[in-house]
Order: sequence, then structure tokens, then C-alpha cells
Amino acid sequence: MGIHKYFQSLSDLEGIYRCPGVFKYQEHSVASHSFKVATIVQFLATVEAENGQNIDWKTVYEKAINHDYSELFTGDIKTPVKYALPKLRELFSQVEGSMTQEYLDKEFPEPFRSEYEARFKEGKDRSLEGRILAVADKIDLLYESYGEIQKGNPEPLFFQIYKEALSSIIQFNDMVSVRYFIDVILKEMIEEEITSHTRIKSITLHLLKDDLHRH
Repeated sequence: MGIHKYFQSLSDLEGIYRCPGVFKYQEHSVASHSFKVATIVQFLATVEAENGQNIDWKTVYEKAINHDYSELFTGDIKTPVKYALPKLRELFSQVEGSMTQEYLDKEFPEPFRSEYEARFKEGKDRSLEGRILAVADKIDLLYESYGEIQKGNPEPLFFQIYKEALSSIIQFNDMVSVRYFIDVILKEMIEEEITSHTRIKSITLHLLKDDLHRH
């Protein structure tokens, strides 16, 4: 009992792989995903700060690095399943919250418990920091699917994931960091010389065109 178990559990996150049950050329663990999301969050928050937004850097980093810790108890659940019904998503959240709280009560010394309760709760709220996390999470998902498509993975699911991730990102296009991602980073992605998959470019341009028409 204690922080020793918490530190030990971090290695367990390296053994939990994302998008289970689907053939992948490259596996991505929950631990590596958390690091990548924290790195993307750092950049998005920097763009926001450079454009006059007040960033709570402590909060944004804590949200990013801890956002999937509860998957230690539940494993990674495929996004289409998790979001199939609002009620199902709510139930998953309740299960994650209950198991995380039980873990905290059992393993964390009382002086640190309330602090970690706040850190382990759902971070994707309506605050700027929560919105940045939501976007960064989808950006990493988009890149994971993009990498599989580039490698020639024939599984149609990765085109679906790419499309859903980009659609979710576009919903946050009132944020200057998201506009930067769309106008600069995404443009670089689809114009890369090594990109031989015209379907990726077609999906991307179609979604961006729809977004333009809505605004």
C-alpha cells in the first residue's frame, strides 16, 4: 500500500495497448499516448498563450499527463463502442470514476489523496485547458491512424478513425491553436511528397470544405 504501488503501476500502462483487437503495424501503449498528448498539449497551449490567452500551465500539464490513467483499471475501449450511446459513455465514466476512487482510497496516503482525486478526474471540461486536452487527444489519435494508413494497413477502421478524429478537432475551430493546426500542420501533412494515399487528402479536404461552408 502506498505511492510505491502507484509508481509501479506506471509500468503497467506500457503494457496496455490502444485500439485492441485490430491489426496494427505499430502498437501504441497508453503510456506512450499520454506522453504524446502532453507534448501536443504543450504546443497548443503555447499557440494560445502567444495569442493572448491566459494558460494555467500547472493545470494543463496535469490534465494531459493523467488523462488516461484510469485505463489501468478498464483497459482501452474502442472509441466507436465507448461513444455508441450517451448512456453507455456515462456508464463507462461512472465505472472508471468508481474504480479510480477505490484505488486512491486504498493506495494513496491521506495527505495526497484529494490532490490526486482532482488530477485523476475527467480533464476534458469546458475550460480552455480542458478544451486543449480534448483537441490534443484527437490529434494523437489522428496521427496514429494516419501512420497505419501510410504503412499500407488495409483495415478500413483506420480511415474511419482518421475521419472521426478530424471531425472532432474541427468542432473546436474557434480556438486559435486549432486554426493553426488546420491551416498549417494539417496542410503540411496532406501535402507531404511521401503521401501516396489520395483518400486521406480527399477525406481531409471534404471535411474542411464542410467546415468552411458552416462558417
